[in-house]
Amino acid sequence: MKSIGAAKFKEQCLALLDNLDPDGLVITKHGKPVATLKPFAQVSASLIGALEGKIEIHDDALTTGQDWNAVAEP
Repeated sequence: MKSIGAAKFKEQCLALLDNLDPDGLVITKHGKPVATLKPFAQVSASLIGALEGKIEIHDDALTTGQDWNAVAEP
């Protein structure tokens, strides 16, 4: 995780926010860590139902469409 001094963070705040790594950024003051800046976690719940009404299923989706005869051996 990268670190940056508080004064430099203050000068470059908006640019740092635009280019924030997934690991985040440690903000230091006098060489000691005082804060951690991390990107906001995206909620994957928005993916549930996202394709509703956009996919059409033809025939039976749970079969290969091939007939086969399985015989159990004694």
